[in-house]
Amino acid sequence: MSGSYDDSVGVEVSSDSFWEVGNYKRTVKRIDDGHRLCNDLMNCIHERARIEKGYAQQLTEWAKRWKQLVEKGPQYGTVERAWCAFMSEAEKVSELHLEVKGSLMNEDFEKIKNWQKEAFHKQMMGGFKETKEAEDGFRKAQKPWAKKLKEVEAAKKAYHAACKEEKLAISRETNSKADPALNPEQLKKLQDKVERSKQDVLKTKEKYEKSLKELDNATPQYMENMEQVFEQCQQFEEKRLRFFREVLLEVQKHLDLSNVASYKNIYRELEQNIKTADAVEDLRWFRANQGPGMSMNWPQFEEWSADLNRTLSRREKKKASDGVTLTGINQTGEQVSQPNKHSSVSSYEKNQSYPTDWSDEESNNPFSSTDANGDTNPFDEDTPPAMEVRVRALYDYEGQEQDELSFKAGDELTKMENEDEQGWCKGRLDNGQVGLYPANYVEPIQ
Repeated sequence: MSGSYDDSVGVEVSSDSFWEVGNYKRTVKRIDDGHRLCNDLMNCIHERARIEKGYAQQLTEWAKRWKQLVEKGPQYGTVERAWCAFMSEAEKVSELHLEVKGSLMNEDFEKIKNWQKEAFHKQMMGGFKETKEAEDGFRKAQKPWAKKLKEVEAAKKAYHAACKEEKLAISRETNSKADPALNPEQLKKLQDKVERSKQDVLKTKEKYEKSLKELDNATPQYMENMEQVFEQCQQFEEKRLRFFREVLLEVQKHLDLSNVASYKNIYRELEQNIKTADAVEDLRWFRANQGPGMSMNWPQFEEWSADLNRTLSRREKKKASDGVTLTGINQTGEQVSQPNKHSSVSSYEKNQSYPTDWSDEESNNPFSSTDANGDTNPFDEDTPPAMEVRVRALYDYEGQEQDELSFKAGDELTKMENEDEQGWCKGRLDNGQVGLYPANYVEPIQ
């Protein structure tokens, strides 16, 4: 009899109480929900880690792009350095966000994954061992009480049916007394029916009260057993809740960069770099290097010499300026050295185009493209080439003078001569143009 017992058959759930038959299933379901919530939390952390990584990549790309734009732009001096400090800040913050991404995935994500694996044990037939144990525990605790409840429901049903039958029999007897056509024998049968109905009511009522009393007696034990299983489920859930709280605090620590010393240092350093911007210093630099403060080789009488009977190459001119102090007038009264163009290719000298109003048509000008004897420009294509090498431009470069090449990053050209002492190379574009370019603006094509 007990083997075929089903606690869900024939029992009508009258309320939503935990104590009703079968309502323990919500507590059991909470165990499965705990496993799913672990997955949800891992997915949540994983998505946040992807956001951190994406943000770090965007910061790096932004910093790289704008650093190049600022360095190649017209801004100069201390304000340029202050502006570039923002790009340095972005690169450092990018590194911190990559560290956040690593902490989220390598620590928090893995911690949840390992805890879930230890807390929930899958069965061969599906589901989790913890869920099965809770389900079996509640079933076992509820089964005796549910069986008695089923007997109470059956006894109540029988009692109510007997009461109904008794009322019907009494009604028939009453109506028969007013019927003259009814013989005494029929009346006697109706009276006997009433008597039997009353006896059935008494019997079913006694049985109903007895079964109800037995149910009441079994209730304390039922509640104790159910409480015991429920507390086991509560303990399991408490572990999960406490673990989630612990993990969320760890995530908070990893996300909160305001408590990271290096993060604070980044912005202290940024503020210092911005505050070092000095308009007066920048104006002084520009005056000395790009304005009236520059030295000038003013024209003066020169005797004819066989050495001047040829055109000096750009490299020879630069050597002369490096090794010989030419007569010049500095209107500011102080000696200022002009920065070497190839050293860092400062943004102060990029994209500059200076108009010239003087003419170099006279044959005695040593810087003209053709000397007095008609010698051609030393950079013409008929000059015997050295070992030629194909190179690729790393950056954009705009030629500042007629004998310089202009190209864009990614363009390919031919290096005709190796780098000189001033860092310049002679090369040829694919369109045939020959000229000079900064050696550190290209790389050999492998």
